[in-house]
Amino acid sequence: MRPDTSAENVDHTAEAARLERTAGLYPEDAEHLLLQAAAHLELAGDRPGATALYDRLLATPASLETPHLVRALKASNLWEYGHEAEARAIIDGVRAASPRDPAPWVIVAESLESHDELEAAQDTFTQGATLLLTDVPEPPYSTHPLLYGRHRVRRMLGMAHDHWDALADTLHSSPVSLDELHDPKRVWSLGSDNPAELAAEISRLRAELGTYREALSRPFPVAVLHWPAAELAELLAAYPSLTSEYPSHEEHLATIEASLRELSASGTPNLGIVTGTVPSYEAFAASEASSPSDTTLLPQYATTLAARGLAVAWPPQRGAECWCGSGRVYGGCHGVG
Repeated sequence: MRPDTSAENVDHTAEAARLERTAGLYPEDAEHLLLQAAAHLELAGDRPGATALYDRLLATPASLETPHLVRALKASNLWEYGHEAEARAIIDGVRAASPRDPAPWVIVAESLESHDELEAAQDTFTQGATLLLTDVPEPPYSTHPLLYGRHRVRRMLGMAHDHWDALADTLHSSPVSLDELHDPKRVWSLGSDNPAELAAEISRLRAELGTYREALSRPFPVAVLHWPAAELAELLAAYPSLTSEYPSHEEHLATIEASLRELSASGTPNLGIVTGTVPSYEAFAASEASSPSDTTLLPQYATTLAARGLAVAWPPQRGAECWCGSGRVYGGCHGVG
């Protein structure tokens, strides 16, 4: 979500300005681009400038796809430059809104954690986990940071493991366990004169860095392309040869669900769905100097949409509407069986 390249190697102010200009050219992607720009401004030390971008987005909350995430990022940024009271008020508002996206929960909980509000951070992580993961058989990839953060804070508080801590241990794939990575005493070993202790800590840090790099290597979901009924009809009318790819809309929807379940069963994490439009697809084909009837463009188009931050996580959270647009709850629609 946030760029992590050090300020010595990137001109974050210039990059933020570039992203703002790009947002003006592509208003449909403005939310995603301006959030990146705000992150660069934070890294550049221009926290008031970042707040201005968050306020710019929040000026039209109805048009935002992730309003709670924007508010959470604004709160975290405000607290870093002395606006604690306002930050706390926004955090309370985010928690009261009970967003179904795990990202706002992680942002506000980590903000509390970074300011030594460990009890409040633990409560926030737990509130988010209770909302999003109760009766969920397999935690979606996007919720893993929620469980890892909760595990970390509870370890710092000296709390006994519960079932979600055990689940976090199970999901964690690094050769170094979460208990060891989150050990509060680790920091002491960094000042040790004992070579064996320092070597052990370097090994743990390498494992932690490997896990972090693995997460960064998949910055956007593996996404499957979805065409709403009207868009698919328009696509096939303009490019009849694609009928072999999409025999019917019903079969198209069934194929999406089956493909995602197959990917999930194979162990592929971080899955999502992107929704296509004919004008957008035609523009993409033109940018590739190819014909929209070329079926090899379809997965490339899906990846491009996902990279632009337009993917919706799959499977939907418990109680959420189905991805197909039917208006029914996922569990009673394509989530059946």
